[in-house]
Amino acid sequence: MRINSNLAKLAAVALSVTYTGLAHAELNVFACEPEYAALAKELAPTASIYSATTALQDPHQVQARPSLIAKMRQADLVVCAGADLEVGWLPMLQMKSANANVRSTDQGLFFAADQIETLDKLASVDRSMGDVHAQGNPHIHFDPTRLLKVATALSAKLTQLDPAGAADYQKSLADFTTRWQAAVPRWEEQAKGLQGKKVIAYHSSFRYLFNWIGIEQVADLEPKPGLAPTSGHLASLLTRAEQGDILAVVVASYQDERGAKWLGEKANLPVVMLPMSVGGNDKSQDLFSLYDSVISLLNGVK
Repeated sequence: MRINSNLAKLAAVALSVTYTGLAHAELNVFACEPEYAALAKELAPTASIYSATTALQDPHQVQARPSLIAKMRQADLVVCAGADLEVGWLPMLQMKSANANVRSTDQGLFFAADQIETLDKLASVDRSMGDVHAQGNPHIHFDPTRLLKVATALSAKLTQLDPAGAADYQKSLADFTTRWQAAVPRWEEQAKGLQGKKVIAYHSSFRYLFNWIGIEQVADLEPKPGLAPTSGHLASLLTRAEQGDILAVVVASYQDERGAKWLGEKANLPVVMLPMSVGGNDKSQDLFSLYDSVISLLNGVK
């Protein structure tokens, strides 16, 4: 009888362990951009995380490839920048994947821009304005304060989808928060010499970065957002650059350098390519090293 009782107890323990493992299953996370894949990795290190794009791709323009559809079909959670950054391709993926769980933010859909106050919101938008976002600039991951708010909200979303893992998500968030809050003053100290500097940049990709560290983007290589530089527009930028107060011409890792190089050569200005996200250069392997890299590259301008 005692042997049977012990066996019963062991079976109950095994069943309990099995049930717990199933209850706290590893989530499948589909990230629209690598910065959110990296953030998800910080908060849910055991999750299966897939990034739909790389830092060498324009996140505005993505094809709904079969491989992406298959990944979204398997997803428990889809994490995107939002503010209509993915409006040209995300709805198609949602439709073709037929995954009802990731169509609503009440369930497994998460937009980072919904968690914070974006910069540059517009009351109205029309086609004559180019590729602009009425809900504000979506490239929020270069603002450390906003990104921490996103991290807190994303941790809550993970807990909503996987309540059994709540303690793990809380622990990961606390660890990330501690390390992040320790890094921000260091970055701000390193960037002190950049305050008040002026740049010409491609698009508004680094709007939050510049706003945070005090750089002024005085002109855009695009004549209108989403349009490639034209010879006439570049000529006008050359006139502006000849005022002599421009630190550099800045482009993101996925943007065409040709217009920037022409302007840099004509105006005798350095052209700086900044990683747009994790993986944008060899040094940007996570969110921390991404920030390290962009500040180091800007400080390295002579």
